[in-house]
Amino acid sequence: MKFKKVRGYVFCRSFVGERVPTHVQNLVIRQFCKEKKLEYLLSGVEYAMKDSSLILDNLIDDKDNNGIIAYSLFQLPFNDKKRNDIYKKIIRKKKLLLFAVEKKSVSTKADINLIEQIWKIKKVTYQENYKSIENRLKNQIEIL
Repeated sequence: MKFKKVRGYVFCRSFVGERVPTHVQNLVIRQFCKEKKLEYLLSGVEYAMKDSSLILDNLIDDKDNNGIIAYSLFQLPFNDKKRNDIYKKIIRKKKLLLFAVEKKSVSTKADINLIEQIWKIKKVTYQENYKSIENRLKNQIEIL
């Protein structure tokens, strides 16, 4: 594999309704790197601000790594355009974007389609769950 050095990427905020402590994210990333014989460089932690991907952008620009390994592909921006901008940047810089939990990666345009299909399914289920919770809360308030 030509991609040897990978920088971790973790969140201290929730992503699509999930919350995983950063130390757990790092354990999963470290184990994945060990299995794939990748040199793990310490993780960058994304800012807690909603929809921020500034740290991810910086990690992609970093010349000291060949790629980024995120805990989950759902840590990519929720916004389709922002997510596609990340893919384009990864391909343009000839880097690898790995996702430890899903065991998927992006390094070519062909890889993007599968990742986006997974994202579409997640968005539908996430939005349906959100609407269901919202409706239940409304119903409880009406009962009171």
